[in-house]
Amino acid sequence: MAERSTAAVDVADNSGEQPLTAKADQSTADGVAMNPERDKDSDEAQGSSSIDGPGEKTSPPELHSGHKLARRYRLEECVTRLDGFSSWRAVDEKLRRAVGVHILPADHTRARSVLAAARSSALLGDPRFVQVLDAVEENDLVYVVHEWLPDATELTTLLAATPLEPHDAYQMVSQIASAMAAAHREGLAHLRLNPNAVLRTSTGQWRIRGLAVNAALRGISSDTPQRTDTEAIGALLYAALTQRWPYDNDAYGLSGLPKGVGLIAPDQVRAGVHRGLSELAMRALANNGATASRHEAPCTTPEELVKAIGEMPRIRPPEPAFTAPPEYQRTTYQQGTYGRPAPHPGATQPIAPPPPPLQSRTGKALKWAVSALLIAALGLGSWQLADALMGQGGKSDDTNKSQQTDDGDKGTKASPSGRPISIKGGRDFDPFGNDGSENPNDVTKAFDNSPSTNWETSFYLSPEFGNLKPGVGLILDLGKVQQVGKATVTFVGETSVELRAAGADVGSEPTSFDAYAKVAGGSGTTVVLKPGKSLKTRYLLVWLTKLPSDGEGHWRGRLADVKVTS
Repeated sequence: MAERSTAAVDVADNSGEQPLTAKADQSTADGVAMNPERDKDSDEAQGSSSIDGPGEKTSPPELHSGHKLARRYRLEECVTRLDGFSSWRAVDEKLRRAVGVHILPADHTRARSVLAAARSSALLGDPRFVQVLDAVEENDLVYVVHEWLPDATELTTLLAATPLEPHDAYQMVSQIASAMAAAHREGLAHLRLNPNAVLRTSTGQWRIRGLAVNAALRGISSDTPQRTDTEAIGALLYAALTQRWPYDNDAYGLSGLPKGVGLIAPDQVRAGVHRGLSELAMRALANNGATASRHEAPCTTPEELVKAIGEMPRIRPPEPAFTAPPEYQRTTYQQGTYGRPAPHPGATQPIAPPPPPLQSRTGKALKWAVSALLIAALGLGSWQLADALMGQGGKSDDTNKSQQTDDGDKGTKASPSGRPISIKGGRDFDPFGNDGSENPNDVTKAFDNSPSTNWETSFYLSPEFGNLKPGVGLILDLGKVQQVGKATVTFVGETSVELRAAGADVGSEPTSFDAYAKVAGGSGTTVVLKPGKSLKTRYLLVWLTKLPSDGEGHWRGRLADVKVTS
């Protein structure tokens, strides 16, 4: 059931929620129908603005488990059957992966609009959305194939247990708003955005499913699509902060607000709600003058919402909680007890008394004699140590004088250490990427002695490069083989980094990652990378392994300065 909750198409929620701005704009998700019959009744009760007439609905095609589409997609389980279409969990036998499939007859009144919406969504190619993989008309059927995410959890499921922490809610609204702003710039709207359509992956990334397709499946449209999606994002944030649905009806497993009281700010519904996020939710939910006068102007588009989020102080993640270590427990293997029978519980063990002190005259005399010997030994040792130190001091002075007198300028001097080594050139290094490139035009900004400029990586959807690659970096050319003492690297944001080096005997710059051996590592904003042993090389690789957040729902590395010294 957990896997089913993150794939396939969601039907209208059975909670009877009302539309956010109008019934035509009602949100739903690309999720799962737990009870298709109730969902059908609910969808009709909600009055979604389908373009079909009462007598134009087409029955879904009669398919069964095991049926194959395009000799490739094998249907496994029907998860939705509603309003003339059905949705399935399927297997792509060519790529051996699970997928979701929406199917409807080719003569369905919404078949053309579903195909157009699916193809437009696929062209967007934004990884923050569940991707449409195929959209086909074949054998009197229209079907849309999309990603199946078994490792993701719906926001509905997360909120069933507890509201989100402020940092999680901030990340959710930031990423969702940025994604929807990008979609609207390309002319795409969701119109069915609700807690079932928002997923959090195991890496902490938030993703949206059903972009354009869900609305097309039900013939839903809106005269104000940006307003509709913005208000839906506000409802998501409101629910994440309060565990309540911001209307007077229950929906998505959440209780609605009391009837007749209107829209109440989240920090008035639940204690401890972050004030800034509460006001942000109200600005996004503003409709018909419902926003309280103390709030700023309402946000009516995702772009305005993204701007409002950017003006907020960044919310940091909570400090990790450290539990006290358990109290030390004695075992039966203590010294002197191994091999002995364990004492009976509750029994008092006799303690052997210490030996009595020497009370006789002989004992007292012996103690005084030992004390005198110790005092004498300490005095003799101190005298010998002082004499040795004084002798070494004189010998050292004589040696220094003789070196200065005899050697003059011919004396051997220690090689200078800590001198700067100039970097003659550099290039970006992305051996595991698809295009093998990471902003090559900005490479010199990493060693131009100006901390205000930096070389930055592409953006990724998690600190671990979206699990696409183990890292990226810069190759630094020192001009010739030199003794390297350390490299000091300065980043924008806390970054994990390794210092790798090519062998001293290489004739030209290596192009293989394996040709660079790790010599040091660390993390922070300013990291001193000092090899554990003597290092001679011409080519250094500054290799980034974990990226900081850029505050916009992405992660990217920014290398501001590199200095190498001998």
